[in-house]
Amino acid sequence: MDLIADLFIDGEWRAGSGGDRFDVVDPADLSVIARFAVATEADCLAAVDAAAAAQAGWAATAPRERSELLRAAFEVFTAEADVLAEIMVRENGKAWADAAAEAAYATEFFRWFAEEAVRVRGDDRLAPAGDKRIVVDHRPIGVSLLVTPWNFPAAMATRKLAPALAAGCAVVLKPARQTPLTAAYVVDVLRRVGVPRGVVNLVTPAPTGPAVAAMLARDEVRKLSFTGSTEVGRDLLRLCADRVVSASMELGGNAPLVVLPGADLETAVAGALQAKMRNGGAACTAANRLYVHTSLHDAFVERFAAELEGLRIGRGLDRSHDLGALVSVAERDKVAALVAAAIDDGARVVTGGPGAPVPDGGAYYPATLLADVRHGSPVTQQEVFGPVAPVIRYDDVDDAVRMANDTIHGLVAYVFGEEREAVAVARRLESGMVAVNRGVLSDPAAPFGGVKQSGLGREGGFDGIGEFLETQYLALSA
Repeated sequence: MDLIADLFIDGEWRAGSGGDRFDVVDPADLSVIARFAVATEADCLAAVDAAAAAQAGWAATAPRERSELLRAAFEVFTAEADVLAEIMVRENGKAWADAAAEAAYATEFFRWFAEEAVRVRGDDRLAPAGDKRIVVDHRPIGVSLLVTPWNFPAAMATRKLAPALAAGCAVVLKPARQTPLTAAYVVDVLRRVGVPRGVVNLVTPAPTGPAVAAMLARDEVRKLSFTGSTEVGRDLLRLCADRVVSASMELGGNAPLVVLPGADLETAVAGALQAKMRNGGAACTAANRLYVHTSLHDAFVERFAAELEGLRIGRGLDRSHDLGALVSVAERDKVAALVAAAIDDGARVVTGGPGAPVPDGGAYYPATLLADVRHGSPVTQQEVFGPVAPVIRYDDVDDAVRMANDTIHGLVAYVFGEEREAVAVARRLESGMVAVNRGVLSDPAAPFGGVKQSGLGREGGFDGIGEFLETQYLALSA
């Protein structure tokens, strides 16, 4: 497979002006699979210049034409789904099933926003006083900087690219340095289907912070869309404040999963397995804390442990494996440290954990179930971002709700139980999204985003394109 490892600026693939490159590592065996171009600050500003030069023309492009380009990209991604999945497996380490699912999910954003591009609504009405007509229009916000993480390298890129392009915004995409090859492939598909020169640009600066700051300091950049940690999000919001740049933030999560008394045990275990182990637990939507009622606790732990013990761990290119490698040795070590801290705090390892067998030579961590976890233990306060499930026993539903809400985050939550009671509990949770009796809720047609320190704005759904539009009101004679 040919891998693109260059920057994309003003319609051309190019090496960085400084000539430097960085290693892209396969986490499954720690081999170097590519050396990607480092973008200098000058390269990043050249990308902003290219986007700015293309902005007016792209904004003036008919919505139908933009829509058809996005639809064409959808068709290419659909035809090349295995290509996209393989690139993700090789640079991210995830299992093939997770990569294939992400490829399908990522592709759907192009279909959804191809349809939304031609459905941006306005308003035309007589003012209540009768003295004027109120006309409301929506215009592209302008050059947009898109910053994406490593855990879903395709989906996080397409979830931003598709609505930005549909709205008429030229963009600069800055992917995570662990997974730039996926981003390069996505950008190349857009090039192949005919997105005009300068409308999409790709940069990979090192170090990242100063280059992003330099781009945000440019008057031409009017939008930042960021997915990543809450800590980095706070820093970026401070930078945006200097020029009052519009910011969409999809930040960290600490998702609670609540199993209510009377929940169907089979449904709860199956849902928890999806919510926790999808993408190897490396998801901001992953169930990070499992609160299980005493009446079901022991049976839940036993069945959940049995499911985890049945997972096959190994290289993602072998499609028989259920669990791949973490993205890096450093990430694996962070997960191991959280498990060690939980054990020191009194948690009991039911399965997995330190010393459990894993394949040699890669950044693997075993599927791990911890019981007797104390609410407030470090493993319940930080995103684990790995295949580790901490279970907390509770007796009173009000206590479960209190513990579930006891976090600065509020991205997603999960509730399992009799539907009426589960919905009632879901409405009490301080979360932008709640899955009821199911382990997966993400959908390109639904608004994705959180409350509290999990973010600002929404991606996907009818809201997604609005993040890249500004409202203009015209007062006309009646």
